[in-house]
Amino acid sequence: MTLLQTRRRFLTTLSAVSAAGLVSAPRAPVAEEAPPETTTVRLAKTDGICIAPQYVADDLLRAEGFIDIRYVDVPETTTRVEAIAHGALDFSANFAAPLTVAVASGQPITLLAGVHVGCFELFGNDSIRSISDLKGKSVGVPGLGSNQHVFLAAMAAHVGLDPGDIRWVTSRSPKPRELFVAGQIDAFLGFPPEPQELRAQNIRHVVVNSAVDRPWSQYFCCMLAGNREYVRKHPIATKRVVRAILKAADLCATEPAVVARRLVDHGFTDRYDDALQMLSDLPYDKWREYVAEDTVRFYALRLYEAGMIKSSPQKIIADGTDWRFLNELKRELKV
Repeated sequence: MTLLQTRRRFLTTLSAVSAAGLVSAPRAPVAEEAPPETTTVRLAKTDGICIAPQYVADDLLRAEGFIDIRYVDVPETTTRVEAIAHGALDFSANFAAPLTVAVASGQPITLLAGVHVGCFELFGNDSIRSISDLKGKSVGVPGLGSNQHVFLAAMAAHVGLDPGDIRWVTSRSPKPRELFVAGQIDAFLGFPPEPQELRAQNIRHVVVNSAVDRPWSQYFCCMLAGNREYVRKHPIATKRVVRAILKAADLCATEPAVVARRLVDHGFTDRYDDALQMLSDLPYDKWREYVAEDTVRFYALRLYEAGMIKSSPQKIIADGTDWRFLNELKRELKV
């Protein structure tokens, strides 16, 4: 299938899904709204495919009035949070726990909506059957303060385990996944496509799957964040970005095969089967049901218990969130 054929199929699917009410139209047509203050938007491009909605939102963003839509490569040495805070990106979906740490540390980012649930999975060897079993064990992370480290610290704190009692093994090359497969560490936290690859190879076992295991499955793992100055200066554009990405999340939920093919054809991944499996596994429709603020509050409490932040949930919510666009869209979409 050619790239042009895939785009035509995607647009046809988008129209059909919209007509069926799965991607609801706002009460007033977009054309009747004020135009966006800017027609440029920059989104992240990384090796993580769980943020698929922003990767397939380009046609939806064009329908919202954006002309210059850029996918900016984020190097491994820079996190998406840092890129947003420093103004290299305007928006990106990113992991809820690291976003909470960033807001608590005063970085100029604004959390706007929840995107999806369930992307991270904890893998362990035979000595690890629960999070509590991580005490004294070797756990691989790219670095202290990395997404994996922050999530695991929150998970440990939730069960009363001091993160300092875990033997953290930091390594970017070889990656923690490679150390785990080689039997050199006891556990690691994987993000797509790593869990899909390990399960397909029957390597070790899953200790926690955040798509199905409580309490992690009750909160967003990834949320949409924007550069604070962009959100302040361009509120109409911001609302349109939020709407496009949430509509794209609906497509991920209802048409995983079409979205997986588009991810491959646009160069976001070269593994169609893993992309399709991920899209089929993750609940991309929970933005309609879950309350984004609950996720921030949950992770703020866990990270405070882990000693990684000092701010209260109330301060983090006041300083680093803006739900007005999400709330407006929910009213328009009758959610």
